[in-house]
Amino acid sequence: MGRVIALTLAEVADVVGGRLLLSDPSLPTDVVSGSVETDSRLVREGSVFFALPGEVTDGHVFVPSAISNGAALVVAEREPDAGTTVPVIVVENGVDALAALATAVVERVRSSTPEGGEGRMRVVGITGSNGKTSTKNMLRAILSDVGPTVAPEGSFNNHVGAPISMLRIDDATKYLVVEMGASGSGEIARLVRVARPDTGVVLKVGLAHAGEFGGIEKTREAKAEMVTDLPESDTAILNVDDFRVASMRDDTRARVVTFGFGDEADYRAEDIDVTASGTSFTLHAPSGLTRRVALRILGEHHVMNALAALAVTGEWGLDLDRAATVLESVTRAERWRMEVLDAGDGVTVINDAYNASPDSVAAALKTLAQVVGPDQRSVAVLGEMAELGEFALEEHDRIGRLVVRLNIHKLVVVGDAARHIHMAAGLEGSWDGESVLVPDIDAAYDALTSDRREGDVVLVKSSKSAGLRFLGDRLAGVTE
Repeated sequence: MGRVIALTLAEVADVVGGRLLLSDPSLPTDVVSGSVETDSRLVREGSVFFALPGEVTDGHVFVPSAISNGAALVVAEREPDAGTTVPVIVVENGVDALAALATAVVERVRSSTPEGGEGRMRVVGITGSNGKTSTKNMLRAILSDVGPTVAPEGSFNNHVGAPISMLRIDDATKYLVVEMGASGSGEIARLVRVARPDTGVVLKVGLAHAGEFGGIEKTREAKAEMVTDLPESDTAILNVDDFRVASMRDDTRARVVTFGFGDEADYRAEDIDVTASGTSFTLHAPSGLTRRVALRILGEHHVMNALAALAVTGEWGLDLDRAATVLESVTRAERWRMEVLDAGDGVTVINDAYNASPDSVAAALKTLAQVVGPDQRSVAVLGEMAELGEFALEEHDRIGRLVVRLNIHKLVVVGDAARHIHMAAGLEGSWDGESVLVPDIDAAYDALTSDRREGDVVLVKSSKSAGLRFLGDRLAGVTE
């Protein structure tokens, strides 16, 4: 992990509003500069360990392990046991303390260069019901080509993961990319207050986590928190093709820049072509640049993510043509996200089972239908879309009918929670394909391997909780 900028013990205590308990022979002026961790297994020599209470485990239990691994400082919500050998800062709320430290470090790095000065760190926040991680990875590739860049690994986008990612910056960092996820109102606003981005990106408002938000309009309100408090000097980058996102221009004082497929978009894509080797499109930018961009990532939905990344690039005054070239070298968005695997015997597995919402499942199914060749069979392996609340039955039903309308050749539905996909496909009619409902991953594996055909293209898609990403790996013989 990265190292935080150097701070004295007294400075850390002041920033987090805690009480410093020194251990012999430590002093308030002692400096800490190691990584900030909430997982004791990741602690290394010099790390700062935040002991956070959790739903399943309590970080305070792992303080001895963190110290054994080399922690130089512990931040905790209660005093340590007698005999603790490193300094401890006792705070009222560990999550709030973590956010306060991240805010202070980001502002310190920003203030190291005068406003508008050469090299001043730029910060972009990204949110949306779908596409956050893929867009973040695209931006990381583009910005890393220009200067030192920090972006989260994986989906570190919540009230703990996002600050941890921010705390990887140092005085040399030029660009900070912050992915902001939420499952309830106020969560994105909190992260915006911590990161204080000068550019906010909203990708899409969909039904992901709709059950927790309380409906799609509540989701829209939550995603709008990304741009609501941006000042006039900042930039809001909005997907103009999503009317709920486009309407956020009325919620912000920031300068609004748009991206999308329609003529009204500032950064626009047309002539989109999806094949088994990737996705290409023609980019039109406000600067007058028009060029073909050939992504090595599957799916039309990734064009929208690429447009968002390119819009940030262009609005920051960076070389847009060079950025497009960098995007062409990105081979996958992330592990288990439209990950193309060779399963042997001419069989291709598209493992897209890191997570699933109705929009992302529909996009993946559309991609499957587009990339399958005339002599190949398309197979969709689908599991539950979680956290949909009252929309679960309707949305699983809609996906089942979409499978039929896209003429997918075979459907394997895994788990009782996803059964309405199977039922809806069977009721749709006028379909020559086949739908099978199986109880679990092992049964799905048996059903798929017993009916494996040369040239099959197999899409595996579900929410993370369903675990189908491991089925995708198993089908392709991936053991890592």
